[in-house]
Amino acid sequence: MSPSKLMLCFVVLSVPQVEVDSGVESVQLPFNTTLHLPEDAKVEWMDNYKILRPHNRKVHVYENGSDQPEEQHQRYRDRTKMNEDLLKTGDLSLTLKHPTDWDTRSYTCTIYSREGNILLKRKVKLKVRVPQVEVDSGVESVQLPFNTTLHLPEDAKVEWMDSDDDKVHVYENGSDQPHKQHQAYRDRTKMNEDLLRTGDLSLTLKHPTDGDNWTYTCTVYSREGNILLKRKVELKVRVCQVEVEEGAESVQLPFNTTQNLPEDTKVKWWEVGSYNKLHLYKNGSDQPEEQHQVYRDRTKMNEDLLKTGDLSLTLKQPTERDSGRYRCGVWSRGDIFTFFTRRYKTVQLKVRGRVQVQDQTGDIRNRSSSIDPTPLMADQSV
Repeated sequence: MSPSKLMLCFVVLSVPQVEVDSGVESVQLPFNTTLHLPEDAKVEWMDNYKILRPHNRKVHVYENGSDQPEEQHQRYRDRTKMNEDLLKTGDLSLTLKHPTDWDTRSYTCTIYSREGNILLKRKVKLKVRVPQVEVDSGVESVQLPFNTTLHLPEDAKVEWMDSDDDKVHVYENGSDQPHKQHQAYRDRTKMNEDLLRTGDLSLTLKHPTDGDNWTYTCTVYSREGNILLKRKVELKVRVCQVEVEEGAESVQLPFNTTQNLPEDTKVKWWEVGSYNKLHLYKNGSDQPEEQHQVYRDRTKMNEDLLKTGDLSLTLKQPTERDSGRYRCGVWSRGDIFTFFTRRYKTVQLKVRGRVQVQDQTGDIRNRSSSIDPTPLMADQSV
């Protein structure tokens, strides 16, 4: 290995890494030097931004004895701070406020002389961890945690968003704003009382399903619209598992959601992968003529399902061939139609087969088969 390659390995391995959880009020990218720096030196923090092609964006600039906020990239406006007398003390550390996982990247601090020569250079890697909450499908509710000790103004706005930039919950002017929510979250969210005073900005999401598997972002804004605080939480709801033995009279694929759904709501159960319809409910009644023939006269849904929110499906006389993944989707006239609805639940059904064996007396008896069911059809991403 050549000396140049050895030097490259050393530089890469020596880069310090800072790790914090999403939701902290700030993080410091450390850089201290004992080198005597001239009073007219320029300090520039840059990020290493990679999307289509690598390029650098200005994070913070100190020049002519003061910060130069007009030179920052807009992403970092009002989010950075450096110490006073930094050239005199040699503490060139950068404080980055309310970091999120979008800030996970490398940052480089470069010191220039008045003539533009590089006097010193340092790279720091930042990793912002996104906390994950994991629950089983079928729980009554799940909490996305967010607590802060930061003093929040009484007129602050709190907004929870999902990965698709849809509004999950909005708190503004001292109260919730349900009319600003996406329809998929109506009547499904709740925040604590006195949340700005207590700093508990946690969100409770009712009736979570695998259709809620998103990364959620909570942002706190000042009255002027400036970001005061930001946090991300990843939610993972495990797919519901149902197991039954062949020969059972019926099996239920469970799905409970909010009560009093709109009268124009359409509810559809289908096979994941093939999209064959198990059951369709629309215009206030079942639509058996739209079922796949395999399921004719074999499915049933509860009465008053829109009123109760119980969208469970009963499948009669299940056999091994019914093993697979099924999904229930909910649409209403107000939704922008896409193939996959925003409110849905997936159920994995396994029907254990039975085989006949002959005992020593010559009698034929049934027993559960150890043979694996038919391989599941491939699911499609939402």
